[in-house]
Amino acid sequence: MTEHQPGLQGTGDGLMDQLFGPLNLQSVGEVIAERLVTAIAMGVFVRGQRLPPERELAASLGVSRTTVREAISRLSATGYVEVRRGRHGGAVVTSDAGPEADTMIHRTLAPGWERLDRVFDLRALIEPLIARTAATRRTADAVRRIEAALEAYRTAGDDRSASGRADGELHRAIAEATQNPYLVDLSDRIRQAVSLGFRTEPSSPAIRRQAVGEHGQLAAAVIAGDAVRAAMIAGRHFAITEERLRALLARSSEGSALPEAGHE
Repeated sequence: MTEHQPGLQGTGDGLMDQLFGPLNLQSVGEVIAERLVTAIAMGVFVRGQRLPPERELAASLGVSRTTVREAISRLSATGYVEVRRGRHGGAVVTSDAGPEADTMIHRTLAPGWERLDRVFDLRALIEPLIARTAATRRTADAVRRIEAALEAYRTAGDDRSASGRADGELHRAIAEATQNPYLVDLSDRIRQAVSLGFRTEPSSPAIRRQAVGEHGQLAAAVIAGDAVRAAMIAGRHFAITEERLRALLARSSEGSALPEAGHE
């Protein structure tokens, strides 16, 4: 198997390939380890949470399970995860900061930031459109799916994995209410891009509290057919991840400045 630098899958030549093509960074094993460190710092994965299985990470990131295993071994050696054996084993996050974290985060985010910034812009245009369209086209079946996903998110509580799944299901249900599969696919690919390939948005206790309220407001607006309000709420809600990543890049830029001083 020939591995390429992990990133988003391209869709052909031109602008879309620039947005969704693979990132060209470092050796694959190190990139995956540093991307996982960044995801942990973002809140994609939190302390006490078990990372997805090797096969799932490999599929999401477009690399081999051997590469994922190597990356997890690196994280274990630096104290980010504890690898537990047995039926209920796996790699469990034990720390959200470690040696050279800012440097690793900066190496993950900075090289592709211009493209990621364009994805944020695309999301700011697309997600309000999806919410607006869903509000005008929703069916009784779509409403039931939205309500079920909203309830799953609310009841997930502190279970980060369940919360992340329910968050994705809710936004997919809203996208599917547009009755346009291209919008559903584009929303999913944007979600993958801004989550560095993990398909889960960042979270924290504060973000979850905000999201619980905004999810309820967004679902209510779509279900009520209030297209203007649905678009407004979506625009505000989907800025959460962008703000989180911008803050993380700024912090990592400051933290990684000293080791790079003196280099031309």
